Amino acid sequence: MAEAGSFAEKVKQQADIVRVIGEYVRLKKTGQNFTGLCPFHQEKSPSFAVHPVKQIYHCFGCGAGGDVFKFVQEMDKCPFPEAIRIVAEKSGIPVPRPRERSPEEHRENQQRSALVEMHREAAVFFARQLNEGQEGKIAAGYLEDRGLNREAITRFGLGWAPSSGDALLRYLKSRYQEKLLEASGLFSRNESGRLYDRFRKRIMFPISNDSGKVIAFGGRAMGDDMPKYMNSPETPIYTKSNVLYHLDRAKEELRKSDFGVLVEGYMDAIAVARAGITNVVASCGTSLAEPQIKLLARFTHRVVVNYDPDTAGQVATERSLTLLLEKEFDVRVLALPGGADPDKFLKEQGAEAYRKLLAQAPPYLDYLIGRARQMDRTTAAGKVAALNFLMPYVQRLPNRLLRSEWATRIASELRVDEPVLREALKRAANERRSEVKPRAELLTPVVKPAERQLIRMLIEAGGFREKLAHELVSGALHRGLESEKILELLISKVGEAPDPTTLGAALEEKDRRLLFEILFETSGEATWESAESCLSVLRSRRDEAELAVLQQKIESKASPSELNRLLTQRLELQKKLAQR
Repeated sequence: MAEAGSFAEKVKQQADIVRVIGEYVRLKKTGQNFTGLCPFHQEKSPSFAVHPVKQIYHCFGCGAGGDVFKFVQEMDKCPFPEAIRIVAEKSGIPVPRPRERSPEEHRENQQRSALVEMHREAAVFFARQLNEGQEGKIAAGYLEDRGLNREAITRFGLGWAPSSGDALLRYLKSRYQEKLLEASGLFSRNESGRLYDRFRKRIMFPISNDSGKVIAFGGRAMGDDMPKYMNSPETPIYTKSNVLYHLDRAKEELRKSDFGVLVEGYMDAIAVARAGITNVVASCGTSLAEPQIKLLARFTHRVVVNYDPDTAGQVATERSLTLLLEKEFDVRVLALPGGADPDKFLKEQGAEAYRKLLAQAPPYLDYLIGRARQMDRTTAAGKVAALNFLMPYVQRLPNRLLRSEWATRIASELRVDEPVLREALKRAANERRSEVKPRAELLTPVVKPAERQLIRMLIEAGGFREKLAHELVSGALHRGLESEKILELLISKVGEAPDPTTLGAALEEKDRRLLFEILFETSGEATWESAESCLSVLRSRRDEAELAVLQQKIESKASPSELNRLLTQRLELQKKLAQR
């Protein structure tokens, strides 16, 4: 049997029994379980079943059954320690160097069992404090103000750590030795070496492993004490990266619905679960670790990431996407409107509104493209930066055809028109590179022919310079162009006789050089018809940029009335572009 906190328990938590047994037996999903022909006796109709949530197997024909270790022992005819090694290797878990069982190991096992029992007692103690004394009543009132009634407080085992500094110590010290108390992570030592309660004046959230055993706590400060949240340190029974908060309650629904909701903290997970969405887990912070993903993969490979919308939450979302994609998860991202976290949104908008947005959560790449659109993409270098923001995620797609399709879509969504850049993007996707490396000349700012011709006309076309300047200013057609500063200077000097030397002296070196290069270019006769043609090119470019902004607003889940207005504007712009 895998003991609490042992390596065997870690392997059992992270191993997917369906995947392990699937290497020996062809399994087929039947309802919540998987079935196949029993490997332990001859049969023609499948009577062998694997229960993925309970992590057990059973044959209704011959009666064979047990956990993943038992199965490997029977199939490979090996002892228990060898079965642990085999399962660990199949699950990609590093195996520590084997050692002989020693009296020290026995003591460690006894210590882990005692620590699990100590945490159970501590959870009972903290829960009782909410019903005792003035402090407990204030804490209970605070939780009720946060929308948690007594039923919810009991359901999630919430409690209160008194401010005295030794209440839990006095409660436990008669039953546990001082060394064990210190190893639990529930206590700290002061400068004089005396133990005191680690958690004081805090709302307490029990953290359980996937078997439902309390192995750690998270504490939220009531007042202005810092840190706002304090977690148990790592102990012989608790490693933060191996635990997902609420998994013990969520695992049945995770498997049944075949998708999970991933949030940041305790209150978010509780709020979502209370809304009836029980397949929710929390990473207990802003960093999702690889062992947590392996643990989640035992139950589902589909997840909606709903982290907080602040900067830390965005960074955590993007880091989580990287890890989830590596494990071939189907990932969607829910960014709640108004900058709300799940707890706040559910309080203000209700469960039905949350469910609706959850169902509409876009695929991860749609979310990332939306983030890339916020970058400056007015230059080729800016477009490359936006593409390189996306490429690390695209490269993690295991299917080459899918990577190529996404590359095509990214180019379209970000309006990457340059053929060389499109080709560089597609090549990077096919080769699973994490960045786009176009030829160096592409990154040199390009002044399009229409801009160059307009610059020459503003200097040389004496008959309609003022009219041309007026058209540029009235439509703000020169804004955002590579030649904007030159055009702006020429517009401001339109009433004066153009002198290239004087104009050049008013420009920065790169713009001065560009101006003189254009002036040395050969050109045909300057006519208003050719000027109108150039202006039309700039108008189309402006309308395309406006169309991209409109599309982004449409995709940001606007209200029905706002959506109708935006769709009308988009149609008008599309018609205008088609007529040019």
